[in-house]
Parts: sequence; structure tokens; C-alpha cells
Amino acid sequence: MKISTEIINENAEMVAGDYQAALQFLAERTKFGINLGLRRIERLLELLGNPHLGVDAPHFVHVGGTNGKGSVSTMLAAILQAAGRHTGFFSSPHLHSYRERFRLDGQEISRVDLVRQLAVIRPLLVQLEEQGEEAPTEFEVSTALALHYFQQRQADWAVMEVGLGGEIDSTNVIQPDLAVITNVAMDHMDYLGHTLTEIAGVKAGIIKPGVPLLTAAQDAEVLAVLQDRAQAAGSQLLQLGRDFAYEVEKSDIDGQTFTYCDKLSGECWSGLHIRLLGEHQLANAALAAAAARRLGLPETAVRSGLAAADWPGRLEIVSQKPLVVLDGAHNVAGMQALSAALRQYWPERPIVAVLGMLADKEREAALRLLLPQLSQAVITRVPSPRAGDWQALAEICREYGVPCQLEEDVAAAVAAGQRLAANSAAEPLLLVTGSLYMLADARASLLGIEQENY
Repeated sequence: MKISTEIINENAEMVAGDYQAALQFLAERTKFGINLGLRRIERLLELLGNPHLGVDAPHFVHVGGTNGKGSVSTMLAAILQAAGRHTGFFSSPHLHSYRERFRLDGQEISRVDLVRQLAVIRPLLVQLEEQGEEAPTEFEVSTALALHYFQQRQADWAVMEVGLGGEIDSTNVIQPDLAVITNVAMDHMDYLGHTLTEIAGVKAGIIKPGVPLLTAAQDAEVLAVLQDRAQAAGSQLLQLGRDFAYEVEKSDIDGQTFTYCDKLSGECWSGLHIRLLGEHQLANAALAAAAARRLGLPETAVRSGLAAADWPGRLEIVSQKPLVVLDGAHNVAGMQALSAALRQYWPERPIVAVLGMLADKEREAALRLLLPQLSQAVITRVPSPRAGDWQALAEICREYGVPCQLEEDVAAAVAAGQRLAANSAAEPLLLVTGSLYMLADARASLLGIEQENY
């Protein structure tokens, strides 16, 4: 029987309406803020039948750290997929669509499936509230959604990126086959602690008894914490530099090629290629390769997975003429990596920057790393309740003698940056950097992408 165009359109409108209602519901959950702890997510998952446990649950890899955990996660998910594994990937935040957070074999969850998953979860939230239990946060709901979705779709593996910290982050309910802590730096101090040792202790909370841990951390204080926690858990700790390493073969704006070596076995794989730019991404790629090797995945899958992996908004060139680069450097460690990459790839280019950073970050310390490389700047407001006194960045710029202007709207700030670049005779690089929340709006404006309200 032929289905009429009217019925197809009507169904499409119903799905779109349900999807918008679902996004609105998730947006309303943000009123519960950041509320760390495992009790709420554990109760919600119990009502869902504990989809993360049992014989029909996926195998998990848990990836935490201050910077690079999204890059490592997307690389490892691509390697698992290249090895023929039905692979889930949960990450946050998203850039343009909430559906980006939930991927199966590289494909975002469909609008229909997201609506269906929330239709299962929402009555359980009501049940919890009627029982007088504390309401799960938006991130806890999304974690539960991911775990239920991956189990329902019979994923073989799921790569789960930590949201915040590790020990009492809602993703820490899983029992992984492998854990990864990319690095530890100063970030989210109000939640995680005010020293590297304290923050490392929280991130080390994802270490489970007998589960191997891989890390690219180099700080002696951090490594001491990770070593102590791993030893107490009876877990093998593998470190970049000591147990596995990489050597750069080629690095330019077309990507990077490197050799990976396992120092324990003496085995080396040369000619591995990644699209992602920056020395820090080679460390991330080495972590992903080491994780893949620990999981027994073949070299061919590592090669093809790394070559295919893409992670927008991380030293992403969105235009060559004029040259426009986006990077979500939102803390001191991220800005150090960005500053080094700018010197490596575009040492002679003057830089016009569009900047927007959250008030709860070490904005001043991070920005001071970049300012000596800037010729002009446009300061904008991050579209977030945590934006704070966004205009204060202009004062820091002026201290360094960097001319700047203020544009509260992100799209207007990007347009202002484009005008400054176009009016320069020196063909400058237009850099958009700072919070991923700001970067998402900027990227949507530059590439003509429809941006979801949430």
C-alpha cells in the first residue's frame, strides 16, 4: 500500500514536535545543576533494569582526564568500529545537537530513538520523586539514557567519557574492562580540589579492582597518586613514556604521522596517521593505540580507526581563504597546547582572536598564555549561566596592549572578527577559542549549521 505524502509529513511533524519537547525536558533538568554523587544514577538504573550490568551489557572503556578525553574516546571508538565491533560512544558536551552525545558506530542517535528512550525514563523519574528521592540531574539522565540505549541496541563495546572528575561522576557506575586517564591539570577546582594531588585523587576514582589503567600524565605528583591508587586496586598502570611511546614522523596542517612503540614487547607500528593537529593529539593517539593493543585489537584496525577519527572544534581549520581556526581551549593546559600549535603551524601569521571563556575557569591565567601571540581580539559572552563578568577579559587584553572590542552576541563577535581580518593587509589567522559552548555557536555561524536551542 502506498503511503500518502500527507501521512508522511504528519508523522514527521509529530516526531519533530516530540523531539522539541524532549529537548525542552532535558533543558529543564539543568535546574538541578551539577550535583555529584552516585546514589541518584544508581537508583535510576535500578528502575531501568541495570542495563550496564549483566550478560547483555556492553564491555566498557572508561576515559577520564582534564584535557584530551574526548579526543582519546573518539579515536578509540573509531578503532573499535574498524575492528568490527558494534560500538557505542557517550561524550559531553555537544556542539550543535544533543544527539551528538550518543553514538553507535559513529552515527548519532536518531530523534525518534532519543524520544523513545526518554519516554521510558521519564515515568521512572516521576516514580523516584514520588518516593521522596532526590531528583537526578540532566547529566545523570543522559548517562542513564546512553547506557540503556547501548544495551537495547546490543552494542559490543561502549566508550564512556567522564563528565566531571571521575570518582562520583555518574559514569562511574560502569564496570570497565579498561580505564584511561589522559592527564590531570587545574580545572573545575570548586568541585575537584585546589591542588593537582587533590584533583588527581578524584580522577583516580575511576580505577576499579584489577582493571588496567593507561595514562599520559607526566607530572610526578599526579603519577604518584595514580600509582598508589592502582597498586591498592591491584591494577596495572601503563604510562606514556615508560611503557609505550610515540615518535613524530610528520606534522603539518594536513595531519600528523607517527610511530607507536610498545616498550614492554618491543613492537612498533610506523606510519600511523591522524587528522587532528597539535603535539598533544599525538599523545592522545598513542593512548588510544595503547588501549587498543591492551584490548587485543589488530594493528589494521588501529591504523584505519586513527585515520578516520574526527573531533570538531579542536584545532579545526574551517576555512583556508581566509584562514579560520576553531579550538576549544578552555583552561590553562588547553591554552598551552593551543599556543604551542599556533607557533608550530602558523609562526608568521598575525592572529585576530574571538574569545569567550566561562567565569569559573582560570580565565586570566589561561588568556595570558595566548595574548602575546595576538594582534587584535573580540571578546564575547559565552551563552551560559556561568558566563559571569565576560567583559573582564577585555581588561586583561588591554594590559597586554592587544586592541579589543566587545560583542555580546557570538555570531556578531565572529562577524566582527571576520571584518578585522579582512581589513588587515597581512592576511591574519582568525582564531575562535575558549568555551565549547561559545565555540558551538561560532561554528554554527561560520558553517551555516542549524544550532539546537539545547
